[in-house]
Amino acid sequence: MTLQIEPIGTVVGGRTEVADDNWGGVQSIIRLNSTFPLDVVRGLEQFSHLIVTWHFSKASPDDVALHARSPRNDPRWEPSGTFAHRNHRRPNQLATSFPRLLKIDGLDLHVSDMDAVDGTPVYDLGPYFQEMGPRGDVHEPEWPGDMLQDYWAKA
Repeated sequence: MTLQIEPIGTVVGGRTEVADDNWGGVQSIIRLNSTFPLDVVRGLEQFSHLIVTWHFSKASPDDVALHARSPRNDPRWEPSGTFAHRNHRRPNQLATSFPRLLKIDGLDLHVSDMDAVDGTPVYDLGPYFQEMGPRGDVHEPEWPGDMLQDYWAKA
């Protein structure tokens, strides 16, 4: 089965260039489609964070890498498979972010720490519920912490 979906909005503002690090404090707007009624955001202002699904629209389908490789092609880290990474080399080139919701102005959701560039199509969003976050102890290998130490640093 093939799923066909349409963007529900677009990222406006923030960064214009794709970068691996320094996403901290970036402010942008998720501008929802103007065809939506205002009721679609009713009650959303009560939440501090969103879950946003977006498309790596600046990536090429040729970037997809269905094999093991070192994160950021850095030989310090052992190769790992496509689904052990969170980058644009995935089959559908979709990403998930958890930006802080600053305010809502009509169908404009003002957010910070949204790691998607200006013009990025947004395919879905919802509030972050702590109760639906990870259960139990969270563990991961050492390389994400090493690789992402500057991810949320200020630009």
